[in-house]
Amino acid sequence: MKLPTTSEIIDDIEFLDDWESRYQYIIDLGKALPPLTEQERVPEAKVKGCQSDVWMHAEKAGEQLRFRVDSDAVIVRGLLALVMAAYNEKSPGDILAFDVDQYFLTLDLERHISPTRGNGLRAIVGKIRELAAAA
Repeated sequence: MKLPTTSEIIDDIEFLDDWESRYQYIIDLGKALPPLTEQERVPEAKVKGCQSDVWMHAEKAGEQLRFRVDSDAVIVRGLLALVMAAYNEKSPGDILAFDVDQYFLTLDLERHISPTRGNGLRAIVGKIRELAAAA
């Protein structure tokens, strides 16, 4: 399953009536992410600042950055899918120009996840933006 675009995700989330349905949608998005192998789940790939274990691998593919991510928590995999819809296979300029705060605000996400999950989400976004700035 290919991840939807950010605008498709926003439309889908807005269509759903309650946050229980929205959580399930986010979890289902996470199931679309290909898992990392045990050999890829190395300490160097861990994203610091996340409550759950999160691993990220990045590579440059032409003018784009490609990310592979995974987590040991199903809801976090879903949150990673939301982030990947925004950033995966985009140019460093597009990554830095994307208004992730507005995206999360539109999704009404941060009011519905725990503060520690919110901090982890910010850590993931920060790592991606750091990689894009260095590319």
